[in-house]
Amino acid sequence: MNRVVITGLGAVSALGHDLRAHLEALRAGRSAIGPITIIPTEGLITKIGAEVRGFDGNAYFENGKLALLDRCAQFALIATREAVAGSKVSFRQGLGSRTAVVIGAGVGGQTTLDENYYRVYAERAKRLHPFTIPKLMISAAASHITMEHGITGPSFTVASACASANHAIGIAFHMVRSGSVDVAITGGTEATITFGTMKGWDALRVMAPDTCRPFCRDRKGMVLGEGAAVAVIETLDRAKARGAQILAEIVGFGMSSDAGDIVLPSADGAAAAMRGCLADARLAPEDVDYINAHGTGTAANDVTETKAIHAVMGGHAKRLAVSSTKSMHGHALGAAGALELAATVIALREGFIPPTANFTEADPQCDLDYVPNEARLQGIEVAMSNSFAFGGQNAVLAIRRFT
Repeated sequence: MNRVVITGLGAVSALGHDLRAHLEALRAGRSAIGPITIIPTEGLITKIGAEVRGFDGNAYFENGKLALLDRCAQFALIATREAVAGSKVSFRQGLGSRTAVVIGAGVGGQTTLDENYYRVYAERAKRLHPFTIPKLMISAAASHITMEHGITGPSFTVASACASANHAIGIAFHMVRSGSVDVAITGGTEATITFGTMKGWDALRVMAPDTCRPFCRDRKGMVLGEGAAVAVIETLDRAKARGAQILAEIVGFGMSSDAGDIVLPSADGAAAAMRGCLADARLAPEDVDYINAHGTGTAANDVTETKAIHAVMGGHAKRLAVSSTKSMHGHALGAAGALELAATVIALREGFIPPTANFTEADPQCDLDYVPNEARLQGIEVAMSNSFAFGGQNAVLAIRRFT
């Protein structure tokens, strides 16, 4: 089995339009949650979100290409450009056929779907743009990445709600580790802050009216976010041979299904994925220094995840640092795990733990060290990143600092 390392990373989210902006926001513990401005909020219960502020696709794409790209695909392409540039990988001389593109997305082209539904049902439009379907399809981002970079190897999209990105990254990791490909571009993307989507989330009654404060006694729910994060991963031997900068090593991946409720999480299912990840990485609980939690800020999720961590980590749970960066960049659904991978890699490389922002008073049932409000200077050797989705779909990654 090959060792698999991350040699490039890119991100765009409410925290900023590139990886440097993410690093600075995470270090400062700055929450990017605020009033929604990209859609009208009259008629919505929830009027806050973690949107990518100041984003203009015209700054990144020519008009002809922009017309084919939903906001979701735009984010993925921008993050991929940064990851590929940072990796300094070239897909010429046959590498394109030995490279996979595996992207997670929970919904896909929701902006396009919402806009066209409005045109059809409200404006009674007789015809739509001929490329409406290619623009909204959930696999569009992965396809555009292959076309922009000349990649002819396997390419597909993974959709498992909030676990989509972690599933995509884990599958890509296993593909590179097994040798079926040499390189993979992988991560997640999402852009679901649309009027129709927000109405749907309002109906679920899991949205916070003010901000996201995971693991707190007075938490009131999740906050929707958007954005993308993408990594270039490759075999360690290949990365060393070409003198690439290695950002971190992916060492394990675990997944499970709750087979329970369509929305309520299961501590047993979450714990099974975490145990599977540790086994895949050949790690003991005591080897883990930090967990980037799923930590949505909902009543059920935070208690359930805390129970799962106790079940897997035993006495070591109390010595772990655990934080939820969703308190800063919101819950980006299919992109959540990718943004959290980016945060975890930053933590490993920079020697600090991103905090759980907006923290007030801990819920008595949430009794771990959640690194409240301020980043903590601490060296980390091994970290885990949890994603637990609606439908009981669980995916967990283990990342090691590379030295």
